[in-house]
Amino acid sequence: MASRKPSSRNALSDLPQALVDSSADKRLDVLRQVAAGGSISQAAREVGISYKAAWQAIDTLSSLSGQPLVERTVGGAGGGGARITPQGEQLLALAAALAHAREQVLSRFAGGEALATGLGLRTSMRNQLPCTVLRCEASSAEDPTVWVQAESAGGTRLWSSVTRESADLLGLAPGRAVLLLCKATAVTVGSAVRGNRASVRPADICHFNGLVERVAPGSARDEVVLALPGGGQWVGFAPHPSALKTGDRASASVAASALVVALG
Repeated sequence: MASRKPSSRNALSDLPQALVDSSADKRLDVLRQVAAGGSISQAAREVGISYKAAWQAIDTLSSLSGQPLVERTVGGAGGGGARITPQGEQLLALAAALAHAREQVLSRFAGGEALATGLGLRTSMRNQLPCTVLRCEASSAEDPTVWVQAESAGGTRLWSSVTRESADLLGLAPGRAVLLLCKATAVTVGSAVRGNRASVRPADICHFNGLVERVAPGSARDEVVLALPGGGQWVGFAPHPSALKTGDRASASVAASALVVALG
């Protein structure tokens, strides 16, 4: 991997950005294994992911931190390997300190783990729905993407399409608690549909129902906030002027490709 020159800013200034992404834990595991063994392929085996996914993990962390975290090494009996940089060591130290501090804070509150889910995630996406993974499946053995079906506490089921590498890095499997994220601008709200058509099989478009909580008129589109069964909200837009009123049953539609899976 080609090294990037550190920016003129404080070398530590961007490192915390690599920890804002709540899915970073397995990526950090890759970095830890590189530090321990000096090999990307060995790190991949230890973490239980593909070689490609291991490099994706390193690339993502390096991009988030703005610093080169791993360098290739040449020569030696093995023909070369990988070496963690000082910035990479600093990132691991920071991650360990934050994990320790988080455990201390959560230990002071009963049920604190559930309360803290998603609180460290900073994003413009207004739709953030806690869910549990029901299943993960690929369309075929050669397909680089995976269909992930997740269900909210109130029974709302959604499909998301992610790459195999991302599914591996997140450790997605039935029973895993996740957050489904989506931009409000990617959601269309209209009249209610029967049932939940996304619950049967993978679908490019997910449809699910809720009750209109409020409508904010706009010039071309009206913003609609839906209350979902079991708690939670989902925000989308309906063409202006919308006939929807508070208390109406309505349907949200969103592309599976627009749903982002994150760990809380």
